[in-house]
Amino acid sequence: MAELPAINTSPLIFLTKGGFLDLLLLMGSSIIVPDAVATEIQAYGSADVTAVTLNNTDWLVVQETPPVPNVIQSWDLGLGESAVLTWGYVNPGTEVILDDLAARRCAATLGIPVRGTLGIVITAKQRGVIPAARPVLEQLRQCGMYLSDRVINHALALVGE
Repeated sequence: MAELPAINTSPLIFLTKGGFLDLLLLMGSSIIVPDAVATEIQAYGSADVTAVTLNNTDWLVVQETPPVPNVIQSWDLGLGESAVLTWGYVNPGTEVILDDLAARRCAATLGIPVRGTLGIVITAKQRGVIPAARPVLEQLRQCGMYLSDRVINHALALVGE
């Protein structure tokens, strides 16, 4: 059985700032936030909306991760990405939630299931949790998430929008 999914900093920030944090519950009843990710978020200060959310949401579980294996270290990723990938690597079949392209490539190379923020929104639309994906994606863009029109249009076409 797969372990709980682990999330990186940027998807957690975008979903929190956009008001869509609950969409993460589509991925599991709890979400692992590696301690390296929690540290990155807490560095924004105790008044930061994501830091407050992390401290007050019981299903976001801060977890220490094992040392980063050499096979992941060789990708020279950030501490958060490396910790999330380590969680997926030591818990085979566990999905990781990452937006960083290099980290997603590492996950694919290592056979770690990966989904990004865009994938979570598309899943929510497919499962009928949200009536339309476009307004959610536009809100995430306003919160600073970079998504090209081409990527958005391709994703929306997959869900009939």
